[in-house]
Amino acid sequence: MATKAKAADEKLSGTESIETAMKTGTEALKDGFAKAAKGYDQFFSYGKDTVEAYVKSANAAGKAVETLHNEFYNFSKQAIEDQIAATKALMGSKSVHEAFELQTDFAKSAFDAYVGEVTKLGEILATSTKEAIEPLQSRVQAWVDVVQNARAA
Repeated sequence: MATKAKAADEKLSGTESIETAMKTGTEALKDGFAKAAKGYDQFFSYGKDTVEAYVKSANAAGKAVETLHNEFYNFSKQAIEDQIAATKALMGSKSVHEAFELQTDFAKSAFDAYVGEVTKLGEILATSTKEAIEPLQSRVQAWVDVVQNARAA
């Protein structure tokens, strides 16, 4: 009778271990699926935010190109108007000395205007480049965070 009781206990113990294993396996599967879903959500969110960052960067670059175009146009227009005015003044000069002074003044003012415009364009380029790159720089840190979270999970 002791052997029958021992066999019944072993049979019951075997059934319990199978049930425990099934329960543990099911819980591990659920946990694994939940972690995978969370990782997918993070990755999907990263992709969406990255696309938004590219759009924001492209908009900033587009504005920069438009601003530079307007600056080139305005500078060129003003330079042509100044050149026409200087030519008229030069043609109306009464002496060679007066013509030389007018030409010298025009050259000096044209050079100063050119240097000022180059400086202004440099500042616009620096500012625009910073604005266009800024959204993309934040995405690098976001990628590092996504990878670290995936490794930790």
